[in-house]
Amino acid sequence: MRQERINLSITVLTLICFGIIMIYSASCVNAMQTFGDSMYFLKRHLLFLTLGLVASFFIMRMDYRRIQPFARPLIGLCVLLLIFVLIPHIGNESYGARRWFKLGVFHFQPSELAKLALIIYTADFLHRKQHLVRSFRYGFLPPLIVMGILCALTVKQPDLGTTVEMAVVTLTMLFLGGARLWHLGLVFGSAVPVLVYLIVKEPYRMARIIAFLDPWQDSQGIGFQLTQSQIALGSGGLFGVGLGHSKQKLFYLPAAHTDFILSIIGEELGLIGTLTVITLFCLFIWQGTRIVRQTNNAFGYFLGMGIVMMLGLQAMVNVGVSIGAFPTKGLPLPFISYGGSALIFHLAAIALLLNISKVEDY
Repeated sequence: MRQERINLSITVLTLICFGIIMIYSASCVNAMQTFGDSMYFLKRHLLFLTLGLVASFFIMRMDYRRIQPFARPLIGLCVLLLIFVLIPHIGNESYGARRWFKLGVFHFQPSELAKLALIIYTADFLHRKQHLVRSFRYGFLPPLIVMGILCALTVKQPDLGTTVEMAVVTLTMLFLGGARLWHLGLVFGSAVPVLVYLIVKEPYRMARIIAFLDPWQDSQGIGFQLTQSQIALGSGGLFGVGLGHSKQKLFYLPAAHTDFILSIIGEELGLIGTLTVITLFCLFIWQGTRIVRQTNNAFGYFLGMGIVMMLGLQAMVNVGVSIGAFPTKGLPLPFISYGGSALIFHLAAIALLLNISKVEDY
């Protein structure tokens, strides 16, 4: 599978390089205005990228199967971190959310580790007890309880987008592992009213739904972010206004270098640039799936499939939010958006996927 590893690596590296260029373009004005350094966000992004590549190097040198015994302790660590981050003066609060530990210049987001840890745990569980997965009590309920604990702590931060992502990936892995459809249907049926309650309970979530349904009704209020995103995408036309010439990044579009970086890509590089990014993610999903399908080890199969689904789903949601197909969610575009913990753990996940392919060659 050497060629598959090379192809996947080229695709991911292309996305990373694309991200480096666009992060500087999207953030330079904001960085100069706020910090007096147009390269402020770019420098930090390169630091996180370096940390992620170093971590990936060490992951690639080991056998991915060696992490399997640590699946349950890793979940325990994540539970503790998600509890501690909710404690005032320990977890860092920003814009009403308490999701980070502040460690000098680095902001560590434990939910990013929890996403990957949950995939590792579910893959390990399915490897050991796939023959029991059709049993609700012994094969379906245990991973469901673990998922529920992590999701409950994550939504408490609050971070509903990451919560839904963890649930969807875990349940899909259980489906691939052979879980009964009526068990999955029972969970889905129970989750819908809970999800509706969580949305209705918080005014800002309801505002996002209203803005999603008709952002132009209140384009200067709750629909501001979505309308500015659509203006950016529409202004780019086919070939864009030119790299670095975006007008929406001039304090019109919030989160231009994070959650809505695709909108700046669309404005500066046009439909061609946007479709290029989407095509690269489609290539990633296809190449990642090819690696997973050739994997003989059950743990590697479920681990790889979980990683591909996590990154593919996050990319799909981010693109959908940018074009107005989904309500606003705080999920960055993998490898392209400015980020700390997300970028590091996404690179670690890719290293695990490449490691699966590497081990299968021996």
